[in-house]
Amino acid sequence: MKKSNICLMTGILLFLVSCAPKGEKTGEEGRTTPGIQLNEVEVVSLRKTDFRRQLLSNGKLVAASRTSLVFSSPGPIARVNVKNGDWVTQGTVIATVSRPDLEWEVKEAESSLEKARMDMFDYLVGQGYPARDTLSPPADIVLAAKMRSGYMSARNALAKARLNLAGTVLRAPFSGRVANARLHPHDLSGTEPFCALIDDSAFDVDFTVMESEYGFLSIGLPVVVTPFADAALSCSGVVKDINPQVDKKGQIMVRGRVKGGKGLLDGMNVKATVERIIPDQLVVPRSAVVVRDNKDVLFTYSEDGKAHWVYVNILYSNADSHVVLADATRGAVLSEGDCVIVSGNLNLADGSSVTLRK
Repeated sequence: MKKSNICLMTGILLFLVSCAPKGEKTGEEGRTTPGIQLNEVEVVSLRKTDFRRQLLSNGKLVAASRTSLVFSSPGPIARVNVKNGDWVTQGTVIATVSRPDLEWEVKEAESSLEKARMDMFDYLVGQGYPARDTLSPPADIVLAAKMRSGYMSARNALAKARLNLAGTVLRAPFSGRVANARLHPHDLSGTEPFCALIDDSAFDVDFTVMESEYGFLSIGLPVVVTPFADAALSCSGVVKDINPQVDKKGQIMVRGRVKGGKGLLDGMNVKATVERIIPDQLVVPRSAVVVRDNKDVLFTYSEDGKAHWVYVNILYSNADSHVVLADATRGAVLSEGDCVIVSGNLNLADGSSVTLRK
């Protein structure tokens, strides 16, 4: 029984020895001593450079030119020449309605005008002037002839009849893309739009910024628009309009103009990024700044292989960088040429031993 207990204890000791972590040394009494492990880090040399300060907001694309097309003379649809998504040039006939009554009114008005013209000539002949001569008589005589014959009224009636007939033909007022077309031949058009016409060669992007950011903005600043649906469709432009009024929410409306492109749509939700270049700044990657004691710090690398933390104030930030300034209130110093640690710094302490990653 005693022998079996001794074997059991021996087996347990061998198991514990075999499970000792690699890289640790076993002392005389079975204690382990951890081996020294250096943190691998990457560094960059601190230099003053231009910083792209960014202002981010959400907005919506609005076609630079957009209108709803309505028949001024409604009626049954006779012909539809386009479909949604078609690009049409200015003056293209988009659709027509059938209004034979308006065609008859034009013919009647033409006949009435011709009769009034003959009556006008008869009046002039009666005044002693040659037939069909409207140049020799004095202007007041010609005017009296037109009024007495009804020529002026007949001419106006014809112009109105032709205008009504022209309202049966829907033409593109500018070059653009057809949208929201729903009616088909034989459908009855009414006062609602037949379709919309969108010029998507350029877009306005409307977005808001906080009142405190008003000083950052100016006309002509670069703006980058990125659709939420597909970041690959980003396009660039400039700020073209800043509304000089703060709304009830403490926001200011801003409008930018960007070039159109494949995949961009009127009404699309986008992220708008306005950029301003600030020269001669100490710029570090965002990964260089970590938090210690609830304060922003970065680590510098010294030739003796040590990491030293430096308290900093972050002046500006963008998507990938910070502008930093040494926190003088804590005695921090930061100079051009310092080697700043940009990776492997999450678990460092002041004075940690580090090695440069190859």
